[in-house]
Amino acid sequence: KMAEKQEEPSNTQNGEPDNAEEGEEKKKKKVKREDLPPFEIVTGERLPANFFKFQFRNVEYSSGRNKTFLCYVLETQGKEAATSRGYLEDEHAAAHAEMAFFSTILPSPDASLRYSLTWYVSSSPCVACADRISETLRRHSNLRLTIMVGRLFMWEEPEMQAALKRMKAAGCKLRIMKPQDFEYVWQNFVEQEEGEEAKAFVPWEDIQENFNYYEEKLAEIL
Repeated sequence: KMAEKQEEPSNTQNGEPDNAEEGEEKKKKKVKREDLPPFEIVTGERLPANFFKFQFRNVEYSSGRNKTFLCYVLETQGKEAATSRGYLEDEHAAAHAEMAFFSTILPSPDASLRYSLTWYVSSSPCVACADRISETLRRHSNLRLTIMVGRLFMWEEPEMQAALKRMKAAGCKLRIMKPQDFEYVWQNFVEQEEGEEAKAFVPWEDIQENFNYYEEKLAEIL
């Protein structure tokens, strides 16, 4: 409970009078948040900018970044073409966002349609998710998946490397996000402040080096 308090200082602590209505809203939000079962998947149109800046940062040592944020663009081609987009995050760790995507967004692909799916994910999948992805792609030959990742997760582990290779063999394209990809996510999936011009994406200083670093590692693995 302490941690929560630190994350959300109330206005009174900041020396501003607490707006009663806002306080009520906050309380409601908080209650909602705590009532969620531990594997609730939070989906939304756009993710908060501070989440993006922290979770998607392509740092080498990602301490504290134990959630997965998954932004997706799903193009469906059949008699009529349709595109849907959104994002998922895993609350706690019982259901990872990758698994949740297949159970909530695309539970049963229609064999008569073709799906082209792109994910922008803060880090590459764990072994279990990677294997689930491989299995899904093998089962549905009408589904093409490209995964753009900010960081590689536990890439030194032999079983992780093997799982990434299996994904590639199943037809999954795995790519490291370039600075332009982060910018794309910023423009398309991150909440912009109301009434302001969309803020330009500001790359962090080591964004290009980190991209180069992970791209090299991924090339070695695959």
